[in-house]
Amino acid sequence: MKLYIKNMACESCKVVVKEELEAIGANPVKVELGEAEVKQALSEKKQKEFASAIKKAGLELVQSKEGIMADKIKAAIADYIAHKKSIRVNMSDYLSRKLKMDYSYLSSYFSAMQASTVEQYAISLRIEKVKELLVLEGLTLTEIAKKLDYSSVSHLSKQFRQVTGLAASHFKKLRLVRSTIQSL
Repeated sequence: MKLYIKNMACESCKVVVKEELEAIGANPVKVELGEAEVKQALSEKKQKEFASAIKKAGLELVQSKEGIMADKIKAAIADYIAHKKSIRVNMSDYLSRKLKMDYSYLSSYFSAMQASTVEQYAISLRIEKVKELLVLEGLTLTEIAKKLDYSSVSHLSKQFRQVTGLAASHFKKLRLVRSTIQSL
């Protein structure tokens, strides 16, 4: 049985889903971004239990066909961003190949369902990754620009400010505050 899960955007989401499936006695066969496969069908009670458990992590079990497709697009975008350096095609070609659909259809569908374009969503995911690298790993903007394949540090900096409304230095300060709190 396949389960479709909304808001899965990283490896830790996959871990949460796997652990929660195991906790309800389901045997996960495969867990990918946006979906999980279990050996046997889950009862309605088990599905509700699972949905409640993953909701705590900001995830949501999706039932509608429309929601499933939007989440497949989101998962493919997240996969593209996570592996951008090793993928040698642009995002539109990647999405078309991965989802086996025309990009213009995927783009129009996504915009209608999410009130955001594919590009805007991809940028917001990249900026979330930048925040994570600034706060949790303490990387410099130069290191992050290289790691996330930005054309330049100034492009990254400008995009970061446009999306967050803050300078990257604000998040560097958060790292200092976080490390101070942890050392207490």
